[in-house]
Amino acid sequence: MKKLTIVVISALIISGCAARKDMVPMGGSKADGTVKMGYSFSSFEKPVVDLNQAAELAGKKCKTWGYEGAEAFGGQTSQCAQAGPYGCEQMNVQVEYQCTGGKASQN
Repeated sequence: MKKLTIVVISALIISGCAARKDMVPMGGSKADGTVKMGYSFSSFEKPVVDLNQAAELAGKKCKTWGYEGAEAFGGQTSQCAQAGPYGCEQMNVQVEYQCTGGKASQN
């Protein structure tokens, strides 16, 4: 029984834990109609991201600038924020959104 407990705990540590991550605004440009949303996670986490929440938040930011909403460009950028002896220990991820409607249709 003791061996089983050790094996289970070891497997959990090695595989990482699912962690809910909310995207937050990281930057953007009113003139270009873009909003950058992002989140960070450690090497022991498996991020679970609600993309609908991110799109809704990006859309709200675009609306304050006079646009009607936002759509993701379709990709994400990952960058190691903290390297460690066994690889990346802290990762930053960004997704860029394009504001739509309103000012966008006038350009």
